[in-house]
Amino acid sequence: MAQNSTHGQEESPVDVLADFISECTYDDVPDAAHETVVRAITDTVGVTLAGTRAGSSEIVTEFTTGHSSGDGFPDPSAAETDADIAELALAYGTASHALDYDDLSWAMDGHPSVVLLPPILALADRVDPTGEEVVTAYAAGFETACYVAAPISPSHYEAGWHATSTFGAFGATAVAASLLDLDMETTACALHVAASTPAGTKENFGSMTKPIHAGLAARSGVTAALLAADGFTAGDGTLNGSRGFWRLYGPETEDDVEVPTAPTSDGWLLERRGIHIKRYPACYFTHSSIAATRSLADEHGIVPTDVERVVVEAAGGAGDALTYERPTDALQSKFSMQHAVAVAIASDRVSLGEFTDEAATDDRFTQLYPRIDFAVDESMSYDSHAARVTIETADGSHQTVREHPPWTHEHPPTTDELEAKFVETATRAITESDAHRAFEALQSLPSRRLSDVLAPLVGSDR
Repeated sequence: MAQNSTHGQEESPVDVLADFISECTYDDVPDAAHETVVRAITDTVGVTLAGTRAGSSEIVTEFTTGHSSGDGFPDPSAAETDADIAELALAYGTASHALDYDDLSWAMDGHPSVVLLPPILALADRVDPTGEEVVTAYAAGFETACYVAAPISPSHYEAGWHATSTFGAFGATAVAASLLDLDMETTACALHVAASTPAGTKENFGSMTKPIHAGLAARSGVTAALLAADGFTAGDGTLNGSRGFWRLYGPETEDDVEVPTAPTSDGWLLERRGIHIKRYPACYFTHSSIAATRSLADEHGIVPTDVERVVVEAAGGAGDALTYERPTDALQSKFSMQHAVAVAIASDRVSLGEFTDEAATDDRFTQLYPRIDFAVDESMSYDSHAARVTIETADGSHQTVREHPPWTHEHPPTTDELEAKFVETATRAITESDAHRAFEALQSLPSRRLSDVLAPLVGSDR
């Protein structure tokens, strides 16, 4: 096991995390956070089912399991070894992030569920957890990822790291350690192991490699926990040491790192910052612009032939992520402000069907690209999600500002809206009747066993 070196502190940050993870129970998690976790898991199960049909997921599933994606999830009962379980986490994680339709939280500057749910699915057969244990593990993983993110965010993301995969590796480790019921010392060792795995560059946004970032983080977490459980050893000081994660991955490595207070000591971030559900299947930095554009088009009856010019102004984070002015395929279109705004003007809906390879080259949208200008507003904070949209037509100029995307943590989707999205996504892999049955089961997750919830979701060809 890792030595308990405190580097001049009474308790190291990893020990603080390990104590929190190993001691966390369902009753410790606030009721409002229970609701947040169930909503996030429900949404991500649907998104992951749809993602199993994406090209990136099909390749990774074949690579990891030797089977095609089939209909539904890879079967966790097919995992015969620890290595099989880790590979399943890679497959689940890639599928969950393949369509960029998954949730996110700015408490960790990334997408929590695509790194927290895959370890749960991969370990489902090994552990056979109750719903309460699933919610507890997810909550512990979320707070862990946010704790690791706190000292170096958002500058870590701004420097080019994909925070979903870097911070997510620690969150995934916490989930696996919680489900495996590892003690504090073993959990600390798992976190120390995980500290040598984080990676993921934003240069790969708009390609198949972005979704595999989530899969690799999930696999890292599962691997770290299983190795630690078998007696694997690691160094200490891996978060705040002189060559630890915070100094290596923070942009100002010579400065002292301000170590966060213990997780939940200032309240649960699941309550205070929460998780945002995606309304549209594209990079979250497009969402305020999509909603603003649609509101202008609806209010003024604007159709594509009316548009002379569109000006979209958003934050630096959007400028860094949305690099494809003329996307040529589905993956690029999700990271194109031009495509997102064109869809908002030219289509009756903004759904999965508008972010396909065919849609990226559809004249309905491409004819608008040259008329859409996207600029960074330097007065906005780097990670702001506000957008200012101006549409110029022969009849005049119309402008609106939207501060937040739809379906934020403070204003989540209704149950009916969440179910509609779930059915839209899940039915790409399972029947509509199974989708509705799965949704109902997921909504009552804390009172069920995970195996019962997964029954209608597992591929029939496994």
